[in-house]
Amino acid sequence: MILNKKVYLVPRNIHELIAPTGNIYESTVIITKRAKQIAMHMKDELDRKLEEFMSITEEKDSIDVQRQYEITQHYEKLPKPVLEATTEFLEGAIAFRYIHEAT
Repeated sequence: MILNKKVYLVPRNIHELIAPTGNIYESTVIITKRAKQIAMHMKDELDRKLEEFMSITEEKDSIDVQRQYEITQHYEKLPKPVLEATTEFLEGAIAFRYIHEAT
């Protein structure tokens, strides 16, 4: 069986993930929060691009439908937010800080 899909799953060295924080759970939380930011940015961008098609109510042609499809396909082919966030984290491009409660 030959798969022509791009493989996004790659093994990661757990020691590299732990190094910046000293704790795998803290690293996971940081990556998750950044992935949510990336996903929200992508969603807002996609919504803005598709909004221009929503203003046309009765005048939808096959060209507009095709253009909407192309825009959607473009965003589906982009790397997943978790992969982008993990790469940023491993490269040291994510700044994080701890908020300690005063007791």
